[in-house]
Amino acid sequence: MTMFIQTKVKLRKINMLDDFFVRAVVAGIGIALVAAPLGCFLIWRGMSFFGDTIAHAAILGIALSFLSNISTQIGIVIMAILMAVIVEYFKDKGQAQDTSLGVLSHSSLAIGLVIISFIGPMQFELTAYLLGDILAVTRFDVMVIWAGAALIFGCLIWRWQAFLTSTVSAELAHASGLSPKREHLFLTILLAIMIAISIKLVGVLLIAGLLIIPAAAARFLSSTAESMACIASILALIAVTAGMQMSLMLDSPAGPSIISCIVVLFIVSSIINALRRRA
Repeated sequence: MTMFIQTKVKLRKINMLDDFFVRAVVAGIGIALVAAPLGCFLIWRGMSFFGDTIAHAAILGIALSFLSNISTQIGIVIMAILMAVIVEYFKDKGQAQDTSLGVLSHSSLAIGLVIISFIGPMQFELTAYLLGDILAVTRFDVMVIWAGAALIFGCLIWRWQAFLTSTVSAELAHASGLSPKREHLFLTILLAIMIAISIKLVGVLLIAGLLIIPAAAARFLSSTAESMACIASILALIAVTAGMQMSLMLDSPAGPSIISCIVVLFIVSSIINALRRRA
């Protein structure tokens, strides 16, 4: 009887292990599907550092959301949009874009950490926000992630041509009846939503890697904008599943494991591109 109870407990533990691992993989796939295409637009616009700026601003958004007693996701989205508006303001004033992004990125991170230090002991929560904890996602988190991913994916399909035209040329966008600033702000909102729903998975310090590295790797393997976005999504999906397996086998942190796999894919795509050019 005792052996039967022990066996039943072991089986229950195995089922629980499979359950949270599957939830983590499903959540990671949902983020990968939308992070890679958004990262393509950041690369095309020459704004790779913009992802870091929004991610660092998320810490300030989280701190202010604790102070105002609102949802952290709402705080992140509001702060990301505010950062986009400030960047556009500095751009209109003639300030170099990389300079304004650098100032906003590090200042928002520093101010957010200072505010958090006064709120109370949040060491565990802060570590989770900085590095992520994909294995701790709940069923509700998975639902939120996939709902947000579906919203972002639908908006990308709807505004794809407008985003692409505004990215290629502001003059061409104006001639087509589009407002480049409006499209950029819309794209920033989608980016903010993506970061808000994925910050629990890979964390503030690594989310930019999930945005930029798959797109950079896909650039070596694609010839059109659409193929680059599709290949970037596929590479991100491969990295998420491989990183989760690596985390399970080596007992390594899931978020850094995923980014490490993306880096390996980037190196492989670089080698393929070099061999193809030599041939």
